[in-house]
Amino acid sequence: MSTVTPKPFVKWAGGKRQLIPILNENLPKTFGTYYEPFIGGGALLFHILTERNNQKCSISDLNSDLVLAYTTIRNRIDDLISSLKNHEKNYHKDSKSYYYSVRESNPRSEIEKTSRLLFLNRTCFNGLYRVNSKGKFNVPLGRYTNPNIVNEENLRSVSAILQSSKVSIKCRDFGAVLRDAKKGDLVYFDPPYQPVSDTANFTSYTNKDFTDKDLERLADLCNKLDSKGCKVLLSNSDSKQVSDMFSGKSWKVNKVQANRSINSNSKKRTGHFELLIKNY
Repeated sequence: MSTVTPKPFVKWAGGKRQLIPILNENLPKTFGTYYEPFIGGGALLFHILTERNNQKCSISDLNSDLVLAYTTIRNRIDDLISSLKNHEKNYHKDSKSYYYSVRESNPRSEIEKTSRLLFLNRTCFNGLYRVNSKGKFNVPLGRYTNPNIVNEENLRSVSAILQSSKVSIKCRDFGAVLRDAKKGDLVYFDPPYQPVSDTANFTSYTNKDFTDKDLERLADLCNKLDSKGCKVLLSNSDSKQVSDMFSGKSWKVNKVQANRSINSNSKKRTGHFELLIKNY
């Protein structure tokens, strides 16, 4: 068994690594199955799996490439690592032309698809996963001198914890959780955030944008889960629109300070508040 604590294997916009201490304080003392329908980088999932042996978890996302990455890391770690080592070798020969050739490629095999996603995530500008309206990854090459392309220790650690634990991984819309979650289960939502400023309209990790309608659908879903007796925890941006949606008596709305890890201007990465909303 690997000795490193598993951490997110992708840098994901809105990643929660810095918020883990605050999220941890806000977890209920006991809960049944843990559900996370916008899995993203999975920071809280890995924290929960590390802290709680035998915790049953069900994670999902609408981004099929991301979901595939989780299952490939769990099921085919050796093949994936060989493929990443190959990317690393080629990248060091001629990083610019190799990066753009991989960005243009559209591999068919599960190993190559996942390996491409991880390679681009570790070498692209700001480590940002973003697709354009046609669903094509369109981020330029980053200015890294020696990116950690393989990161073998962490990938093996993630693989081991996904194999040894009771985690189900699915590609589906967040609404599907309503059928599965039972009384006493915990559902954590970390959706693409509502833009706080006009320039921050950064909600395209899958090319099906998370709209105001989706946010309303999410608020409605939270209320339905609440009436089923589920414990619900939600992260979102500190906007009036969001706090108005959760003004009902079931909900406690807290402001927490967060550093958004992805902002191309590092001076803008600080002093940012977001909301943490829960019903328990």
